[in-house]
Amino acid sequence: MRPRKSAARPAPATAPRRRRLTERQSKILTFVALTAPMLIGLGIFRYVAIGWSFLLSFSEARRTITLGNWVGLDNYQQLLSDERFRDALTMIVLFTALIVPLTFAASLGLAVLVNRVRRGRAFFRTAFLLPAAVSYVAAAMIWKMALFSGVPSGLANTLGALFGAEATPWIQTQSPPLYWIVLVTLRLWLQVGLYMILFIAGLQAIPQHLYEAAALDGAGSWRTFRSITFPMLRNTSIAILLLMLIAALQAFDEFYAIFSTGASLGSEPVRTPLMHLYGVALQDQDYGVGSAGAFLLTLLIVLVTLVQGRILGFARDKD
Repeated sequence: MRPRKSAARPAPATAPRRRRLTERQSKILTFVALTAPMLIGLGIFRYVAIGWSFLLSFSEARRTITLGNWVGLDNYQQLLSDERFRDALTMIVLFTALIVPLTFAASLGLAVLVNRVRRGRAFFRTAFLLPAAVSYVAAAMIWKMALFSGVPSGLANTLGALFGAEATPWIQTQSPPLYWIVLVTLRLWLQVGLYMILFIAGLQAIPQHLYEAAALDGAGSWRTFRSITFPMLRNTSIAILLLMLIAALQAFDEFYAIFSTGASLGSEPVRTPLMHLYGVALQDQDYGVGSAGAFLLTLLIVLVTLVQGRILGFARDKD
């Protein structure tokens, strides 16, 4: 008789389990090693700095960033009682009320036109988007020294001379305030292309059968835009308006680069809140008042965002 073969014993399950645990631990260690430097740097140079600045806003910090001499809300009261800061807040609100509708209308109009182009659409998208990659300071210097330099050889004066206009010092002319033309055209050139791309993304998400149905009903271009395109872009429009408002309230680079002359701040015809805080914190070295101003401006942006979300209803379902 042949001896019976003994049944094969199952291999212990501990080895595969240990192998899986080892692989999981290796992945976790790799993830930690890759993200730890970024998280540590972000925590130290952003969140710790924000927290320290918040504490400085309640301290008397002149020519020092050390804490200890607590003054409560005196820095906030001093800043709100400063007429120059209140004028800067008024100016930035007026600038926002002007530049946001202009940028919104220009971006939406270009997006609709480019989206209708059948050939060369990628070329137009790239051409309009390129200015968004340009530094605000570099663009401001081009506007200041080449386009609106005030000399007869400047581009704006050269074009004006073709129609018989005299050379105009655009930035220095305060009555009427022609420097607003410089600021507005610069901001439009820098931002319209970026928001145009966002609008195009929203346009391409609209179902085409809606336009086909409108064409069958005999709807014209304006009626189609008013009844289909713009309502379907509701959430996209609200998000873009939010980005525009934040960017306008934080305006600094182009204002400083255009009006700076190497001297101390204070001689410019207009100043933004960030320009005022720059002078308080880095020139006067009053870091307590400067920190208080930064948080007041942040509070203003948050309030504007909440009001916009309340009125327009961000991310609300489409009707």
